[in-house]
Amino acid sequence: MSIIILVLIVIGAVILNVVYASTFEWLLHRFVMHRPFLKMRYAYEKHALTHHRIFRSDETYHLSRAEDKHTIPMKWWNAPVLIAIAVFPSIILSILFAWWIWIPSFVVFTLYYVAYEYMHWCMHLPRKRAVERTGIFFRLNGHHLLHHRFMGKNFNVVLPLADLMFGTLCRRSPLHFAQPQGPFIPNVQPKKDIPTIVTLA
Repeated sequence: MSIIILVLIVIGAVILNVVYASTFEWLLHRFVMHRPFLKMRYAYEKHALTHHRIFRSDETYHLSRAEDKHTIPMKWWNAPVLIAIAVFPSIILSILFAWWIWIPSFVVFTLYYVAYEYMHWCMHLPRKRAVERTGIFFRLNGHHLLHHRFMGKNFNVVLPLADLMFGTLCRRSPLHFAQPQGPFIPNVQPKKDIPTIVTLA
C-alpha cells in the first residue's frame, strides 16, 4: 500500500469519525441527557433537571453562584465511559478487518470530548480566554444559548452537523427573550424587519 493511499484512508477515517462524533453527541444529548433512557435517569437528572435549571437563557446563562460551578462539566468518569461506548464499533471493525481502525476513532472522540468540555466550560464561565475571541466560538456560543432557550433545538455543542442533518438546527430565536450580553456572545434575537425601499420610476 502506497503512502498516498494510506494518508487518504486515514483522512477519510478521520472525516467519518468526526461526522460520527457529531451524531453521537446529538443522540446522547437528545435521548439520554434530556429524557430518562430506559431505567437510567442519572444523565437526565444531572443535565436537564439540574444544569438547565441553574443555567437558563437569561443572565444566568453565565455562572452567577460559585457553588454551581461543579454543574458545568460532566463527572470525571464520564470521559472514559463515553469514549469507550463511542469507540466500541471501531474496535469490532478492528477485530474483523484491520487492527488500526480503532486508532482514528479513539483520537477523534477523545479530542471531541475535550473540545466539548472546554467550550461548554467557557460558554458558561467566560473569562476572555483566547478561544472565546474566535469567530467559531462566538457562533457556537450563540448556538448553545439557543439550546438553553429552546431545549428541543441545537443539541450539538462542538459541531452542529447533526443538528443540521436531523432538523434541530436553530440559527436565530423566533421570538424575543432576555438574553445575556457580552463581547463573546452574539445577538440571537429575531431579525428586525428590513423596510422595503420603493423607488418611483
